[in-house]
Amino acid sequence: MNGIDIIKKKRDGKRLSKEEIDFFICEMTRGTIADYQIAAFLMAVYLNDIDEEETFLLTDAMKRSGEIIDLSGIEGIKVDKHSTGGVGDKTTLIAGPIAAACGVPVPKMSGRGLGMTGGTVDKLESIPGFKVSLTMEEFEDRVNETGIAITGQTAQVAKADKILYALRDVTGTVENTGLIASSIMSKKLASGSDAIVLDVKCGCGAFMKSEEEAGRLAEAMVKIGKCAGKRMIALITDMEQPLGRAVGNSLEVAEAIETLKGHGPGDITELSVTLAGAMIAAGGKAETHQEGIYKAEKAVENGKALEKMRELIEGQKGDPAVIYDSGVFPKAGVEENIRFTEDMAAGKADCDTYYVNRLHAGLIGEAVSMTGAGRQKKEDDVDLAAGIYLHKKEGETVKLGEILATVYAHDEEKLMKGKKLYMEAVKIGGRPVKRPLIIGKAGDL
Repeated sequence: MNGIDIIKKKRDGKRLSKEEIDFFICEMTRGTIADYQIAAFLMAVYLNDIDEEETFLLTDAMKRSGEIIDLSGIEGIKVDKHSTGGVGDKTTLIAGPIAAACGVPVPKMSGRGLGMTGGTVDKLESIPGFKVSLTMEEFEDRVNETGIAITGQTAQVAKADKILYALRDVTGTVENTGLIASSIMSKKLASGSDAIVLDVKCGCGAFMKSEEEAGRLAEAMVKIGKCAGKRMIALITDMEQPLGRAVGNSLEVAEAIETLKGHGPGDITELSVTLAGAMIAAGGKAETHQEGIYKAEKAVENGKALEKMRELIEGQKGDPAVIYDSGVFPKAGVEENIRFTEDMAAGKADCDTYYVNRLHAGLIGEAVSMTGAGRQKKEDDVDLAAGIYLHKKEGETVKLGEILATVYAHDEEKLMKGKKLYMEAVKIGGRPVKRPLIIGKAGDL
């Protein structure tokens, strides 16, 4: 076998065998296949697609291209949770402690974010002292003792994915369901959990823009996981507007803590409890998803989920004072409230009633990135205090002079850039708007 013949075969629309896929991924990882040949392979896949079996074989080969984490030292059915990414998505910090409080082991490996805000690891670094890099021994010990641990993902997991991911971005081959599914699932399968709960975002602030695209991706990932012997469920959820009110690293951690106290925004509470319910059922601590949701709600009500968050923070050397005092978090250099003025409305509303009609998640994400909360390159630092707090969300009434949002940044220049994009993102008029948060589901526990 050689790489050129495999490229030609896929170029001509033919199916690749396990041996051919294994050979290509193995040689690519070893560095014996040139970048331009990998790019040609990606374009052939993009144009001719890969079927379910090829997608699983590609995922499996990518999984085996690096380290496969052995979590057998952790007792119980281990459950991972993954989101395809969105604006204001801090559900890992809420659903994880809830599930752990219900007896489910949650060994979570997370990465750093690119683009709008930091990833889960970046967010946790806004907690003073929090240790985000654990050895495998420390990781297992923390899960066995506390029920949950969150650590940065090792660079040795699914090494082939890093090669393919970088080239997909510069060759126009990103938007392919098989390539996206294999990228996500190769890392999830290599991370060693027994069950995986997926949150597939859909909308202008998500990678998948349409419900149809998100549904295809969810089904593909569930099938890959089940073929690998994992318990799988995927929720398809709305990302037309940001999730929750806080967008930015420390802002989101503070909101996650408030949600665990039972005081969070309705949307983030609903989604986090639903995801936690799936994790509880997948972990064998509930017979059905609905029973899992009931147990998740109780864990918030009785304070056990908040206590689990405290144990997580303390167990990884963070300052548990953040649970009770948000003043412990990093402070922004400057901040500004954006208030509603009549010239912002699209026409006069009846009875002097105005509503937020639109809060474009994609633009809000860009605005937050402009404040310094995100990174454009892997090596960029993020401003942990920067971001935007949304006092008003879609469908909510707003009166003249009321605060719509507060922008936080390091300096005036970044604040003004974030403010400008926020003003483009918000639309106010005379009619209420409401969309369902949870659109659909793939897989069944």
